[in-house]
Amino acid sequence: MTAIVGLVHEGTVFIGGDSAGVSGYGLTVRADQKVFATGPYVMGFTTSFRMGQLLRYAFEAPAPETEQLEKFMTTAFVDGVRETLKAGGWLKKDSEQEEGGTFLVGVAGRLFVVDDDFQVGEAADEYAAVGCGDELALGALYATAKLGMDPGPRLTTALLAAERFSAGVRGPFTLVSTPRG
Repeated sequence: MTAIVGLVHEGTVFIGGDSAGVSGYGLTVRADQKVFATGPYVMGFTTSFRMGQLLRYAFEAPAPETEQLEKFMTTAFVDGVRETLKAGGWLKKDSEQEEGGTFLVGVAGRLFVVDDDFQVGEAADEYAAVGCGDELALGALYATAKLGMDPGPRLTTALLAAERFSAGVRGPFTLVSTPRG
């Protein structure tokens, strides 16, 4: 349960996330953040804090191959994620199919969604959201697209909309961005 939102603005990727840790009807506002920067990447996760910890502290993300970024993300990047989750005891396997979790990744001015089956997607709108508040946040991102808002307030508006109407989303919110090239 969460809301992770991201957008591309003038070649920089911005990602924001909430602080909810939800189990059944229980909610804990977590101090450990769901969004972070690592090298040239920014990431924001849902699904599991354990998965996020492995992405943040154990995954040694390879240097991006910006000439063929989509190919790189769907092969070398995802293969590294799979190996990290497997080594950390978090990768699920059923009928020879591996399953991980869902997260956003920003790199080289592009925003990707990695789904639990390790497919990598990129929205044409240059914004995306994942988690239980994703549709609420996407509506807010769509509604603010032509208002000329800066990325920080725009992401915060999307997170506030998700928090207002989803029981699984709570502030405080954290925002990160890719390094300026």
